[in-house]
Amino acid sequence: MRLTIVNQFYAPDVSPTAQLAASLAEHRAARGDEVTIIAGTGRYAPAAASSRSSAGPNPRLLRVWTPSLGRRTATRRLIDYAAFFAQAKWRLLTLPAQDAILLLTTPPYIAMTGAVHKLLHRRARLVLWSMDCYPETMVRAGVIGAYSLPARLLGAANRWLFPRLDDVVCLDEAMRELLESAYSSQGKPRFSVIANWERADSFPPRGLAAPWEGTGRLALEGKQVVLYLGNAGTGHRFDTVLAAARRLAGGPHVFLFVGGGAAWPALQAARDSENRANVFLEGYVSGERLPSVLASADAALITLRDEMMGVMSPSKLHAALAMALPIVYIGPAGGNVHEAIERFGCGISLRHGDSDGLVSFLEQLRSEPALRDELGRRARLAFETAYSDRVGFARFDSLLDGQAPRP
Repeated sequence: MRLTIVNQFYAPDVSPTAQLAASLAEHRAARGDEVTIIAGTGRYAPAAASSRSSAGPNPRLLRVWTPSLGRRTATRRLIDYAAFFAQAKWRLLTLPAQDAILLLTTPPYIAMTGAVHKLLHRRARLVLWSMDCYPETMVRAGVIGAYSLPARLLGAANRWLFPRLDDVVCLDEAMRELLESAYSSQGKPRFSVIANWERADSFPPRGLAAPWEGTGRLALEGKQVVLYLGNAGTGHRFDTVLAAARRLAGGPHVFLFVGGGAAWPALQAARDSENRANVFLEGYVSGERLPSVLASADAALITLRDEMMGVMSPSKLHAALAMALPIVYIGPAGGNVHEAIERFGCGISLRHGDSDGLVSFLEQLRSEPALRDELGRRARLAFETAYSDRVGFARFDSLLDGQAPRP
């Protein structure tokens, strides 16, 4: 099979989409596919990269130049998006006929470039791997109005695009229901749910992970570390977490944020305004250091705004499960994190505003080591059962090879 994967970011970039695209590309190449990657030259987080990359004839990596202006403002993002979009379209026009083109959603609407290739090569299968939903994400974040001209135009673009796709891969049932109800037309495209994953070989047992240097630097020894790892963006909310941190100040409980994002300045301001000694903020780390950072923690924190249900699916869940961390989720019921907790009993699912429940759970986790160990065991079981690369690859193989993915 000739397979092309299109995404703005690619390994060694640290972004989840870059790592997912790389792992799937390497897997399909090992199966005998002729795999091409079209990616940009910029990085999601310039200071953090992984050394793990796919350099070689298969997968073949085609880097197209982008200005790399960064993600600080909408204008900078749009310029980077436009540059990548134009060059990805040209690359797809000049490629020989592909059997399948797998297009992610960074940047949004990049799947339209696949439709250009299909105009020339009608037998090519177009598969959208939906990591986010647009314009719904922008509407629910308050960036544009639900009935504004931009929202109507972007919705119309989806109604043009989706019937031209063969398959749409969603990250959870909430996303599938949203997209299928809004954009399915006469049975097209087919919708599947395939959860994101992490590479199993990247996450050794907790006791074998290399020590993280931040543990000593931040004096975390003997503390109960609640870790938020990755992007803290417009889709996340932290008032309940900060309220719990205020109540737990002076005790053994520490809230450690490692990453960045649009909410980072607000987190810094909240920490500094009350001189919260139990809240720490660190920048992004490379992929190789993730297991060490996770191994320094006692629980993994994940949040999601209520209005983001179905349009976002937090990918930080999978690494936490791989490192056998109990999951502390604050957000709406439903979606991938809530579903994992309900299915495997690997943590607690709380609603926004329930700082009492959060404080109670963390105190119980601290006082009952056996509970922490049991939740960690269930977390690793969840990873091996549903969120490892082995499981994700098998489901993508079924889809790409013409079968319905197994539930």
